[in-house]
Formats: sequence, structure tokens, C-alpha cells
Amino acid sequence: MTPAEAFAALALVAVACDGSLEREEAHALREQLEARTPFCNLSEATMGAMFDQLLELLRRDGWQGLLATALPVLTAEQQETALAVAAHLAQCDRRVQEEELTMLESMAAQMNLPAERSGQILDVIRVLNRDSLAG
Repeated sequence: MTPAEAFAALALVAVACDGSLEREEAHALREQLEARTPFCNLSEATMGAMFDQLLELLRRDGWQGLLATALPVLTAEQQETALAVAAHLAQCDRRVQEEELTMLESMAAQMNLPAERSGQILDVIRVLNRDSLAG
């Protein structure tokens, strides 16, 4: 697995860990990846093939297995970004399910990051996605 595939795998885990992949989540996943190198330079066919492969791994190994395979491929800096993206994607439908919270906690615990740092990342993403103007 390449670092790009590993990064995409963690993003996929974030939107699929609850057992479903909603249209809004798929759109947010694509949007997050297409704004980043190297995904912004990949063709539709290449992206499709990569996700076909990742979905097969997800079906075979579950989100925990895909997470365990992908994490060691990334550097600590890449893991930080992947955690932030995963947290953002888990909140993209404005409903954070119990499975998504479990996944984020598991991801953070398995990363090569100090617990304080991963906690900060998750806290900042919660603030970013908070609907503070809702009446």
C-alpha cells in the first residue's frame, strides 16, 4: 500500500465505519481528497481503481483491518492530517454515530502521535464543525 492509498483508506474508513456510505459522505470524501496531492492529479479511472481496491480490503478485513494496514504506511505528519480529515468526514453529515466515535478513538490510539496531540486535533475539528449559530 502506498502512502496515497493509505491516506485514502483512512478517509474511507471514516465514512464507512458505520456500515453505510451515504451520498453526502461519498461527496465529502471525494472533495477532501481531490483538493490534495496526489489525488488532484489522478484520472477518474485511476481514482476508481484505487477505491475499488480499498473497498475490497474494507469488505474483506473490516474497517479495523483496513485501519491497521494503512496507519503504519504514513509518517507522523501524514497521520495527523489523516486524523483531521477522518474527523471532519465523520462529521460531514452532522450526525456522529457511536461507530464513528469508536473509529476515531481507535485511529487516534493507534497513531504514532502523543495522545495530547491527537486529542487536540479531534477537539479542533469538533469546534470547526460545531453549528455555533444554530438557534
